[in-house]
Amino acid sequence: MVAERFTDVEIIRLKTNRGFAGGINVGIKKAIKDGFEFIALFNNDAAADPEWLQSLHEAAIKKPECVVFSGKLLRDDHKHIDSTGEFIGKSGMPYPRGRDELDRGQYETPGYVFAASGGASLYRSSLFKKIGYFDEDFFAYYEDVDLCFRAQLLGLKVWYEPAAIAFHRVGHTSSKMGSFTRYHSVKNYIMLYNKNMPGHLFWARKPIFLWQLVRMKLGSLRDHQFGAFVKAFFWALIHVPATLKKRSKIQRTRTVSSKEILNAMEQK
Repeated sequence: MVAERFTDVEIIRLKTNRGFAGGINVGIKKAIKDGFEFIALFNNDAAADPEWLQSLHEAAIKKPECVVFSGKLLRDDHKHIDSTGEFIGKSGMPYPRGRDELDRGQYETPGYVFAASGGASLYRSSLFKKIGYFDEDFFAYYEDVDLCFRAQLLGLKVWYEPAAIAFHRVGHTSSKMGSFTRYHSVKNYIMLYNKNMPGHLFWARKPIFLWQLVRMKLGSLRDHQFGAFVKAFFWALIHVPATLKKRSKIQRTRTVSSKEILNAMEQK
C-alpha cells in the first residue's frame, strides 16, 4: 500500500523478521549513512497529530543537551493516556507515566523524563554514533528503555514535549501473537536490569527485582502462559555471560553516579 500510494517513500524490505529492534536499526543506519541529523521512529499501530514532528523538532532545537524527544502518546480513543514518558520503578521494571489515566491536562508541563517510547519519538543521530544502536537481543519490548538507560548512564538527557501528540492502538499487533508479549517482556526485563542498573543499586534493589519475577511467574500461571515464562527465564539465564559482557562495557564507561540515575528514574 505504501509503495503504491507514496512513491517517494523508500522501503527497505528484510528477508527475515528481526523484530522491532532489528528492523528499526536497519532504517537508522540508512538515515545516518544519508547524513540526517534527526531520526523519527513511529509504530505501525499509531497515528500522528499534524504538528507532532514539528513540535518534537522545535524541542530538539531548544534543548541541545537532550538526545531523545518524546511527546504525549494517547490511546486511539483520543481520551486516555498511553505514555507521557517512561520511568523505572523500584524493582527495575519500566512503566509509562500516566497510562490509562483520562487526559485532563495533568501532564502539560515539558520536562526531563527517564526514557521515551520507541513507538513515537525523535532521536539525534549523534546518540547512535556515541552509544550504538538498539540491542537486537531484546527483539521487542523495553529496547527503547534500554537505549535511553544507556544514554542516561553517559549523562545524556531525554525530553518530554506535551505539544507533540500521537495516538496509539495499544497491542494491536502483539495481541494476535499469543504469548509473544509475555515471553519477550520477561526475558527483556531480566536483561534490562542486569545490563544497566548501576553500582550499589544493582545489589540494593535485587530483592525487589526477584520478587517482581515471582509476581510475573504467578501472573503467567494465572494467564495460562507459564510455558512462555519458563522459556524466557531460561533464555535470560543462558545469556547471562553475554549480558554481563555488555554490562561491563556499559558500566565501565558511565559518567554519572548511581544517585543521579536514581533521581532520573523516579517519576517527577
